[in-house]
Amino acid sequence: MKTAIVILNWNGQAMLAEYLPTVLSYSQDDAEVIVADNASTDGSLAWLHEHYPHVRIIRLDRNYGFAEGYNKALHEVEADYYVLLNSDVLVTHHWLTPLVEFMDAHPDCAAVQPKLRAVARREAFEYAGAAGGYLDRYGYPFCRGRVLETVEDDNGQYDYPTEVHWTTGACMVVRSADYWLVGGLDGRFFAHQEEIDFCWRLRRQGRRLFCIPDSIVYHVGGGTLPKGNPRKTFLNFRNNLTMLYKNLPEDELRHVLRVRFWLDWLAAFETLLLHGKWQDFRAIFQARLAFRRWRKDFRQTAPQGTASAPLKPYVILWRYYAKRQRTFSDMEK
Repeated sequence: MKTAIVILNWNGQAMLAEYLPTVLSYSQDDAEVIVADNASTDGSLAWLHEHYPHVRIIRLDRNYGFAEGYNKALHEVEADYYVLLNSDVLVTHHWLTPLVEFMDAHPDCAAVQPKLRAVARREAFEYAGAAGGYLDRYGYPFCRGRVLETVEDDNGQYDYPTEVHWTTGACMVVRSADYWLVGGLDGRFFAHQEEIDFCWRLRRQGRRLFCIPDSIVYHVGGGTLPKGNPRKTFLNFRNNLTMLYKNLPEDELRHVLRVRFWLDWLAAFETLLLHGKWQDFRAIFQARLAFRRWRKDFRQTAPQGTASAPLKPYVILWRYYAKRQRTFSDMEK
């Protein structure tokens, strides 16, 4: 099989009912569609058996999260290309062809993503990927089309294929050989920023990643953990620090972690004092504590590979708040 679309599901029956029909309608001639289920308890599997008995199901014995759930599922899939697709993604006609054609034509490319727009506001980019992801000087992720809380409308300003630092896990086409070259997603992350760590490891091996805007999909976002959930805050801060610890060279790592210590505490007190979010303040504190406790388990994995994966040289917090540069285009000037 050349291409396999694997949708990882956990208690997402409503999302499957809404978006799986379109995936099947627009994709099954070009790829096998597979649902990998993280031990759902909401009747997802019974619904699939009743409405789509021809769809292959990979049953996992418990909820392994996004990262390890995909690892376990993809061990059972034989294909040249894996498509990691969230259950809350609405695909469009001809969405898969530009992605696969680009991969076919560029053997040095490990993974690609389409342009992500929001289901709720179709003319706007979607937060979790937009038109391709980057990392700033201190490891903060942002995208073409989304910087911190500013999400741009899609007016064609990013309608050209471009190399990126990371491709979104909401919709990513990746070569199976490259997926396993770096050991897949890091299951210890459970969820959030695991795809950024994965892409960084690919880039350290000299592999390239691109956004292909000829392909457009629409993403709901926050289907499992909505924005503002303290658990999501915890995972984002803990996993982001861990990603830096795994991938940065030793001399750069020390500086970045020193600066991040102050920036993270500034963020924590800002959420508490300005917004009254005690649970988010507590989540950031717990995330930093969890990182300190488990980081000894990660450093032996880095740095591997000889190719560098440079971060953007600027600091988005400074440019966003002090210089009021709110878009990717402004920052790149």
